Parts: sequence; C-alpha cells; structure tokens
Amino acid sequence: LKSLAARIPKRPRLVSESSCRQEAMAASIGEVAVLAHKFITAPQAASSSFCNVIKLGTFCRTVVWPILPPLLMYQYIRAKDEDMYATEVLYYKSGSRDAKAFYDTSRLNGSGHWRLQQDMETIRAAANAE
Repeated sequence: LKSLAARIPKRPRLVSESSCRQEAMAASIGEVAVLAHKFITAPQAASSSFCNVIKLGTFCRTVVWPILPPLLMYQYIRAKDEDMYATEVLYYKSGSRDAKAFYDTSRLNGSGHWRLQQDMETIRAAANAE
C-alpha cells in the first residue's frame, strides 16, 4: 500500500497560503477604510452634530486660517535669522576678514552659505575625480 500511495500524485492546493494572506490583508484594509469613512461621516449623522460641524468650519475659516500664514512666516523668518546669526558669530570668532567665505551673496538661491559651498565643493571634487 505504501508504494501505491507513493505513486499517486498529490492533489495540488487550490489556494496557496500567500493568497490567503493577501485576501486577509485586503479584507483588513477594507475594514479600516470603512471605519475611517464612518469616522468622517459620523459627525453629520444628527442635525445637532451637523450644526457643530458648521460651527467648527466657521471657526477654522475665521480664526485658524487667518492666523496660520503669518505664524508660518514668523517661524520661517526666525529660523532664517537664527541661521544667519550663527553664521555671523562663526565669522566673528574665526577672525577672518573675508566675509564671502562664510556667506557669498553673489551666488544664486541661497547657495552662498559656507556649508553649502563646502558641500558643493565636495560633490564637485568627487564628480571630477580622475
């Protein structure tokens, strides 16, 4: 009997394990998408919550959006100012008389910063290696 069983080919699996895993993952992704949709649309289910959504939208439009651009500009200017201050302190402490070595204003798009100049020189030397 054992030799007969060895001669009979085994039936191929109809569904592979990786296929089952893919189906399970697709099903869980679908459940997450449905849950996210319910989470977003749930506040509009009742009329009182619909009014709250309108109030929240009005608040965002009248308070948040007018404050956001100036706040972002302020953060940008502070970061830029801090960087330039650090460059000035480095220039002062170095005792150098060549300000263009630290920030070259004749270069385009802010590439005159000393660190960018150093990085570009490193890239240029590596690209033109013989």
